[in-house]
Amino acid sequence: MRRTARLLTGTALAAAALGLTTAAPVYAGDAVATGGLTVYPSSVVPGERAVVSTAACGEGGSAAGDASAVGAGAFPLAPDTDGGETTGHFEVPPSAQPGTYEIVATCGDDDRRVTGDLVVTLTPAAERVYPKGSVKTGVGGALGPDPVQTAAGVAALAVAAAGGTWLLHRRARGDGI
Repeated sequence: MRRTARLLTGTALAAAALGLTTAAPVYAGDAVATGGLTVYPSSVVPGERAVVSTAACGEGGSAAGDASAVGAGAFPLAPDTDGGETTGHFEVPPSAQPGTYEIVATCGDDDRRVTGDLVVTLTPAAERVYPKGSVKTGVGGALGPDPVQTAAGVAALAVAAAGGTWLLHRRARGDGI
């Protein structure tokens, strides 16, 4: 039991140390605010227009947008009439391939960068079909939300867990099985 605990603890510590050493450093000059750029609509078809906005540049701030990942190039962002946000737009090229693309805006005052994701699909949102109902898998499966059967299943799992714990405890004490 102690051997397993030591092995698991050592593995967890090694994973944590690896995660700390491989984390991307962020310098004061390269401040990136992930998710600070709102892209509307978040999912577009090639040839459609996308509008981006951010509040990260401050009231009355301007920014330079970069949608070159999707092939649209640079675009300006200007202060919104309401005040607090900076807004701009670009057209997704008809040659854009389906996928998720990172759109970047760099604030004009302090070079702060904010990013947002744009998803390019081949099917417009109005025409998408999502699955409905249950999966027809043949014999067995869920019979419906029957509280009696649910309670019986939970009770059976609790008894199995308690029995397994009791057997492991007996084995650890050396009583034999």
